[in-house]
Amino acid sequence: MATNPERQIDGDAFVLPAATIAGATFSVADSEVCSRICNASTGDTIGWQEHANAELVDRAVHAAHDALITWRHTTPAARGRLLRKIAELLEADRARLAAMQMQVSGKPPFEADLDVSDAAATFNYYASLCEDAAVFATEPVAVPDDTLLAERVHEPVGVAALIVPWNFPMVTTAWKLAPALAAGCAVVIKPSELTSPVEHMLAEIVSEAGVPDGVVNVVNGGGEVGTWLTAHPLVDKISFTGSTASGRKVMQAAAQDMKRITLELGGKSALIVREDADVAQAVSLAVSGAFANAGQMCSATARILVHDDVYRRFMAAFETAVRALVVAPPADQAAMGPLISAAQHARVAALVGQGVEAGAQIAFAGKLDAACHAGYFMAPVVIAEPAADNVLWTDEIFGPVACVKSFRSDDEAIALANDTRYGLVATVVTNDAKAARRYKAQLRAGLVWVNTPQLIFPQVCWGGFGLSGIGRELGVAGLRSYQELRHTVGLRA
Repeated sequence: MATNPERQIDGDAFVLPAATIAGATFSVADSEVCSRICNASTGDTIGWQEHANAELVDRAVHAAHDALITWRHTTPAARGRLLRKIAELLEADRARLAAMQMQVSGKPPFEADLDVSDAAATFNYYASLCEDAAVFATEPVAVPDDTLLAERVHEPVGVAALIVPWNFPMVTTAWKLAPALAAGCAVVIKPSELTSPVEHMLAEIVSEAGVPDGVVNVVNGGGEVGTWLTAHPLVDKISFTGSTASGRKVMQAAAQDMKRITLELGGKSALIVREDADVAQAVSLAVSGAFANAGQMCSATARILVHDDVYRRFMAAFETAVRALVVAPPADQAAMGPLISAAQHARVAALVGQGVEAGAQIAFAGKLDAACHAGYFMAPVVIAEPAADNVLWTDEIFGPVACVKSFRSDDEAIALANDTRYGLVATVVTNDAKAARRYKAQLRAGLVWVNTPQLIFPQVCWGGFGLSGIGRELGVAGLRSYQELRHTVGLRA
């Protein structure tokens, strides 16, 4: 490929190919379609990602389409053995995968290690579904005519385009790839160009596990690559995780050919602290819910609702905890890492500025460790009692910014929590079992946690209401999203 003069300065940096198609890697000749891969903790360029062109996207989709012919007829048990092998290889390569997560995203060691565990657990779970013959069995359907036999069966939807974000590389890919493979689909993955090294490592592991060439293909690049992929006429299903704005574009593209879609989009979730809550527990959940992964989570519980009776105690303890957070490059003592890029840092800072200019008051903020002399670090910020229309209260910030409001009754708390265009998750802290049941029933969220951190198991579905998206990932529903339901009716033999 042509040489980019800027790249000559970074002679030791790696260059990742534009695509991996049917087991072969492809580069491009145009140096303009290359982007930097940076270390978020230092801002240094550690590598380059080539971007695929429309021809490579087309070739990848055709490779998946060709591989589908055989793969869809592979037995579920055989597919399950391959998924189990992927999980084993992820575990065996844990140290290297976590190290790359830390190098690219700047995640603290415990977060990077957890990502590997989550990915392996997802492949193991869908392997277990493949081993359950009942999940894939043809089932009889009762009809009011004894001379007829009616049956239903779930079959692979076809070629699936999997578009994954930068905040949880490898994890969100596993959430899509494992059920797609279990269902018998062939796929084309489009990683984020910001965090593609981890996805390349995962693709190598998939190949090493023995998944046939062409069943899993990777095309790299930015939004234009996603546009070509979602518009391709041979793509039957799109699974997209990202912003709500981008999700709208994916939905529009899917409408042209009535492609099946799963959209996991934004969130503006609530954490509710009742008057009977354990304040220390509530503070712990607030810190992890708002500031894990530097707040770069669609599930961030950044709208914190606290009952008047415990508000002052909560805020005092919350301030102590936030000021004690170690924001630093990856190291054992680090509790929070950087934002992913300079652009993301600028976006979050601008939103904080906009919110403050509109009247939001910063109650307190954390601090950066002395080691944060470069990179894209931002200290956690807590806003007290923002107006209901303030951007920091209404919009997904995707950074370490939390807002706290007081409430006086359960009715008020539920109304405040549900007063959002999103509906992904919610957390309730209470020792009242009756109240907990009410919140679980009335909160408009796809997943409600009660007195627990944000535990995500592959057995439990993930997805939300409103602008948080369409469909569900994980669980049996995640498998079904890559299948079509078909019925047959005929005379009994």
